[in-house]
Formats: sequence, C-alpha cells, structure tokens
Amino acid sequence: MSASLSSILLANGWLTLKLLGIAKTGAEWVLWLLVILGVIATFIAVERILFYNKHKADSQALRQLVISLDGGNIDAAITTLKAAAPGMEVNVLSYGLQQLDKGGRAVEELMNGAIAREMERYDKSLWYLATLGNNAPFIGLFGTVLGVIMAFDAMGEGGGDQAAVMGPIAEALIATGVGLIVAIPAVVAFNIFKQNVKAARTNTELLTRTLVAHMFSEEDK
Repeated sequence: MSASLSSILLANGWLTLKLLGIAKTGAEWVLWLLVILGVIATFIAVERILFYNKHKADSQALRQLVISLDGGNIDAAITTLKAAAPGMEVNVLSYGLQQLDKGGRAVEELMNGAIAREMERYDKSLWYLATLGNNAPFIGLFGTVLGVIMAFDAMGEGGGDQAAVMGPIAEALIATGVGLIVAIPAVVAFNIFKQNVKAARTNTELLTRTLVAHMFSEEDK
C-alpha cells in the first residue's frame, strides 16, 4: 500500500482532510484527559468517604431517644443531638423536635422537607462519578479510533512497515484500557456511596415515623 491515507481521502474533500489532520495528532491527549478525569474522581471519592464517616450516626440509639421522649426531656434531647455528629439522621430529628408544637402532621411534612435538603449534601458530586463511569469507556474508545486511524495512515506512508503500524495500534489499545481503568472504580465508588445515602435516608425516615407516631400516641392520652 504505497499511497498514504491522506492521498486516498483527498477526493472526499477539505473537511475530511482537516478531520484527518486532527486525528493524526494521536491519542496521547485522550490518555491525559482520562488521567485528569480519574484524578478528579479520586479526590471526590476521598472527600465523600471522609464526609460519610464523619456524619455516621447510631440510628438505634437515636430511635431509643425518640421512644423515651416525654414532655420534660425534649430540651435535653435536643441538646444531646446538637453534640452528636451532624449527619442526616441527627439534623432531621433535631429539626423535628424543635417543631413539636406544630402538631404531628406538620412535623412530618417539615421533617420530610429537611430530608430532601439533607439529600443534597449527601448526593454532592456523585453525579460526576456516575457520568465518568458511564462515559470513560467511550472516551477511551475515541482514543482507540484515533490510534487506528494513525495506524492506517502509517501503513500507507510506510508501505506496510510493521514497526510504523504497531505503535499506533498499541496506543489505541492503551486508550481502551485506560478508559476501563478509570470507569470501573468510578462505578464501584458510586454504587457504594449510593448505598450509604440510601441507608441514611431509610434510617432518617424511620426516625421521622417513630417521632410522629410518638406524638400521636401522646396526643391520644
């Protein structure tokens, strides 16, 4: 194959040749892009791990606190909660206890609103991990396409020289591998973090129902 890829595509027009020129820059920049995206994902994962560990609550102890409530120790319970880790369960329960004078239905609605507000904190930056996990393989595939284009061009210019072709092919395969290396940890981290968020929300909803049920039982006495 003596003609280069550029000469073969010459008949296809100016735009095709311009795009080919861009493709011939190689997949190196794609690899750097994946590395940068992976580093950002690592920082986000570490920050989320520290956040969830810092805001972890003892849900069973909080439920016992609600069950043991009576009119005389509500202020003491609020004080206890303020001293605890400021997680979703603690913040929502503390907010609900401060609104007890509004009645059971109102407290339930207010606490549900507080849960929605807390979810924004708990879901922070998880969209990035999900997006990266879904799209990093495609970015790597794009680098693979660039490498294959370079291999065909080298094959045309080198007249089938194996050494000139193998370099771009290797670069293409590396791009695919790096895309998967970046994507898989991002997906795993996202799923683990979403399980933490789901558990915190479930525990908070249980505390909400426990407090509201306690209030209605007190009202019925």
